[in-house]
Amino acid sequence: MLKAQRTILLSLIAAAGLAVSPLAISHLNDKEMPQSYRQSYFALIAMNFGPMTAMVKGEMPWDEQQMAAYADQLAALVTLDVLRGFPDGSDKGTTRAKPAIWEDKADFQSKMDDLKTAVNALQRVANQGTDRKAIAAEVAATGKTCKACHDDYKSKDYLY
Repeated sequence: MLKAQRTILLSLIAAAGLAVSPLAISHLNDKEMPQSYRQSYFALIAMNFGPMTAMVKGEMPWDEQQMAAYADQLAALVTLDVLRGFPDGSDKGTTRAKPAIWEDKADFQSKMDDLKTAVNALQRVANQGTDRKAIAAEVAATGKTCKACHDDYKSKDYLY
C-alpha cells in the first residue's frame, strides 16, 4: 500500500508541476535570465502556498490530501538554490527586488534558510493531516518567514 501511495503522490507532484509550468515560463525573459529565474521560482512558491492559506482561512474547501501535496511541492521548491537568481548586477532591469538583497546577501540567505526550515515543519505536519490547528499554525509560521523577507527585500508593487 505504501508503494501505491508514493506513486500517487509522485504523480500528483508531476501533474502540479506541469500545471504551473506555464506560469513559470511566462516570467522567462532571455535578456534577463536571473530576474526570470527568481520570478518564476517565487511564482511557483505562491502557487503552492496560496491555496494552503486559502484552505486555512476557509476561502476554499479543506482537502487534507491536497494540503499535503502542496506542502510536499513547497518542500521540493525550497531545495532549489534561489540565490542563483540574484547574481551581482541583476538588481537592474525588470525586478521588484530591493537593492538591500545585494547589500546584505548573508541576511537574505538567512531568511531563505528560515523559509526552508518553516516549510519542512509545515510538510511534516501537513502529511500527518489530522490536526487542522497544527497545520494552520505551521502555515502561519511559514507565512511569517515569507513576510519577513518581503518586508526587507521586496518592493511593494511586485508582479504577483
